[in-house]
Amino acid sequence: MNWNEITTLEEWNDIVAKSAERGQLILKHSTTCPVSANALREYEDYLKASPNQDVDYTLVKVIESRPVSNQIAEDLSVKHESPQIIFVKDKAKYWTTSHWSITKAHITAVVD
Repeated sequence: MNWNEITTLEEWNDIVAKSAERGQLILKHSTTCPVSANALREYEDYLKASPNQDVDYTLVKVIESRPVSNQIAEDLSVKHESPQIIFVKDKAKYWTTSHWSITKAHITAVVD
C-alpha cells in the first residue's frame, strides 16, 4: 500500500469529507529536514507491513505545498510542526504527533 501526495486545497477538502467514513492519516513532510526523512521512512515501513485497510494514507510536502499545510493546521486546530503525522476521523483531529515520535510502532498502536 502506498500514500498519495496532495498539493491542492480541493484535495485537502476531499480528505476532510472522506474522514466521515474512513480514517485519514496525513504525514506533513519537509523535503529539507533529516528528522522528516526519518519520519517518512517510518511511515513507509508501516505501509510495507500490514497497514489498516480502512484508512487512506496521504503525504503533504510542507514547503512545496505551503497553502495546504497551513489549511490543515487551521482546519484541525493543530499547531504546525514538521514532520507531523495527523490521524483524522469524523472531520476532526483524532491523534497527532511529531518529530522523533513518528515511528512505525506508534502509528501501528494508534491506527490498528
